[in-house]
Amino acid sequence: MPDVWEAIALEAAGESRLWADCLLPGAERRLCAIFSPLAESRFALGLETIYEGYLVHYGVPRLFAPPDLDTALLLGDYLYAHGLVRISALGEVVAVADLSELISLCSQLRAEDADGDAALWAATAALLGTGALDEPRAALRLRGDSAALEAAAREAAGDAAVERALAAHDARLR
Repeated sequence: MPDVWEAIALEAAGESRLWADCLLPGAERRLCAIFSPLAESRFALGLETIYEGYLVHYGVPRLFAPPDLDTALLLGDYLYAHGLVRISALGEVVAVADLSELISLCSQLRAEDADGDAALWAATAALLGTGALDEPRAALRLRGDSAALEAAAREAAGDAAVERALAAHDARLR
């Protein structure tokens, strides 16, 4: 999947000198797709762009090393927005809404120091654009219960693929 990583890096660098300065040297980049293998391939670039923004905010990014928290906040937000633009260009309104909900709910979970983001990411990737996430997301948002999200992800993408994604996600968090 090197073309995904090259696209994210080149477009960010072309957008801003600040983002270019944040790029890790090539040998230090960890080009590992986490959640896009659970999704349709056409969503890979947008999904991994948004996930890289999430990692810039809350974990260990694969492509970037912002020098301070202010730059990390701005870069993460840029990557969120750019990923949403990529998905929007596909004409997938429901997928854009799903990803907007993902970003919002992940922020809520982080602010509350609550669990459930891994299952949320897995289910969102596996069911992106299907309109099937409202009830499982509500269970997480209102009751802190991520079981329905994880079950939905496993049903859609298979146990082994979800296990790989969850383990890789856990390894990238701070």
